[in-house]
Amino acid sequence: MKLAILDDYQRYALKAADWSPLRARGVEISVFHEALGSAEDAARKLAPFDILCLMRERTAFPRTLLERLPNLKFVSLTGLRAGTLDSAALAERRIPVSNTRPGTSSALTAELTWGLIVSAARGLAQGERNMREGRWHEGLAPGIQLEGKTLGVIGLGKIGARVAAIGRAFGMDVVAWSQNLTEEKAKEAGTTLLSKDDLLRRADIVSLHLVLSDRTRNLISQREFSLMKSTAILVNVSRGPLVDEKAMIEALASGRIAHAALDVYDREPLPADHALRKLANVTLSPHLGYVNDENYRIFYEDTVENVLAWLGGKPIRVINGV
Repeated sequence: MKLAILDDYQRYALKAADWSPLRARGVEISVFHEALGSAEDAARKLAPFDILCLMRERTAFPRTLLERLPNLKFVSLTGLRAGTLDSAALAERRIPVSNTRPGTSSALTAELTWGLIVSAARGLAQGERNMREGRWHEGLAPGIQLEGKTLGVIGLGKIGARVAAIGRAFGMDVVAWSQNLTEEKAKEAGTTLLSKDDLLRRADIVSLHLVLSDRTRNLISQREFSLMKSTAILVNVSRGPLVDEKAMIEALASGRIAHAALDVYDREPLPADHALRKLANVTLSPHLGYVNDENYRIFYEDTVENVLAWLGGKPIRVINGV
C-alpha cells in the first residue's frame, strides 16, 4: 500500500503522530511538503497512491481529478468536512472518506482574528519590517485606538461570537449581521443586530466569519466597499472568495478603505507575484486560522487511526456513506 500525506507545508505531520503502526503493516508513506500545483501535476504525482491523507481544503479534489487516480482506495480528511473534496464521486467508486475530530479551530481562529486586527490598527507589520531594516517610524501611519470604535461582525457563529466577546473586552461597540441572525441571538452574544448595509456604513472594523456557499460568495464586492468608511479595516479569516478579490484590491489601491487584514485567499498558497503582496495597506498571514500543535496532533493521530481501521476492514468516521 502506498500512502500520501498532502500539503504538509510546515513539515510537521510525521512529528505530530506515531506512524509506525502503518509502516508495520507494510504501508509506504510519502509526504508532499509543497502544493501540488495544476490538476495535471496532481494527477501525475498521485496516480500511484492507494491512500490519500488530506489537510483540510488545501488541495481541491473535484471529480475530474479523482477520476484520474486509478489506484485510490481510501481517503482520510483532517477536520470534519471539505467543500473542495467530491465525496459523492468517491462514494460512487465505493471509496470511503473518513474525517477526524474538528480540533480547537474556533478558539484559534478568533485569537488570530484579533492578532490581525491589532496588527492592522497599530501598523505592527510595517513597524516590524522597519525595525529589521534599521528604520524607525518611516512610512508608518499613526494607527488607531480600538476602544470606542465599532466592530462589525458578519457571521455570529462560534468564531464570530468569540470575536465579538473580545471586542467588548477592548471597549468596542459590537454590531453584527448574517442572513439568518435574529435580534435575540445577537443580544445573547452582546451585539446589536443591524442590516448588512448599516453595519458596513457604521463599522470601523469589519470582520468576516461565514461559511463559503453560493449565497456568501463575493458577499463583499464593489457595492459593499462603496458603503464602508474610508478609514475602515476589513478582516477575513474565513474563506477568500467571501470577498471579490478584484474589488478589494481596487478599494485598497484607491484608498476607498484604509486596510485589509487577511488570512485566506482565492488561491492558496498565494502566488509570489500576487497584487496583494505589493500593497502597503494589507496585513497578510498564510492561512494560520486552525494551525497549531494541538490541532495537528489531533488531525494526524486520528488520520493514523482512520487508516488502521480501514486496513482492518472496519473504517471509522466515514462521511460519504461507504
